[in-house]
Amino acid sequence: MPIVLRKSSIYTVRQGDTLYSIAQRFNSSAEEILRVNHLYPPVTDPGLIFPGDVLVVPTLLQTGRVSYIVASGDTLFRIALRFGASPDLVAGINQIENPNLINPAQPLTVPAFIYEIQEGDSLAAVSRRFGIPPARISEANEGRPGFQGDVIWPGYHVILPLPTSRNIVVWTPLPGTRVGRGQRIEGQARAFEANVLHQLRDANGVVVSNERFTTADIGAPAYGTLPFDRTPTANTGELWVYTRSAKDGSIQDLVRTTVYF
Repeated sequence: MPIVLRKSSIYTVRQGDTLYSIAQRFNSSAEEILRVNHLYPPVTDPGLIFPGDVLVVPTLLQTGRVSYIVASGDTLFRIALRFGASPDLVAGINQIENPNLINPAQPLTVPAFIYEIQEGDSLAAVSRRFGIPPARISEANEGRPGFQGDVIWPGYHVILPLPTSRNIVVWTPLPGTRVGRGQRIEGQARAFEANVLHQLRDANGVVVSNERFTTADIGAPAYGTLPFDRTPTANTGELWVYTRSAKDGSIQDLVRTTVYF
């Protein structure tokens, strides 16, 4: 399942930009930008871009989270909405003290990952595989010249929003990936006394890994590992990451990530 682990940036074309100038700015190549955004007929003449087009720009870095490059007129609220996240969470991820102060060309880490379309894929199939509603995928890819809901091309890099809550994002494992005993869980959370809980359930409701808690660390955010207390009874399941109310113990800020066994 070809999830793209190379660092990518989401960039809005400005007046005067060319594929070559964008590639130079992000340590990429014009050919790669053209390929992963399908800048070919019938979408456009080869390599033709316009101000306002949104492009995925792959870099030479082998790992890294997705960055959104702030465009003129953007607000933190608008950027967060694009990825189905809360502005407070995006501000927290990027350690922004004043959410009203972001600047054009500023890179922001956003709760998203990149998937390379394979032969035979459809938007509906991608949605099912990763447990992400089609509407959220469409919102994350708004403004991209090569994105069409009914036609997607092999090799195209589609932006997939991560499941989040108001205060929690899970970076690892990514949706749609396979997990096993000892799976590392990484993420960031804004939680009372930094206490975060997690458990793993299969599709039949069997709790494979019992509820455990850990303390989130802003310097090196991590939730811990997943021992298997029971053998999964299905091929798919969900990782739950959440907090509990200090008042009544109810689950709060639940993030559910689709995984495979």
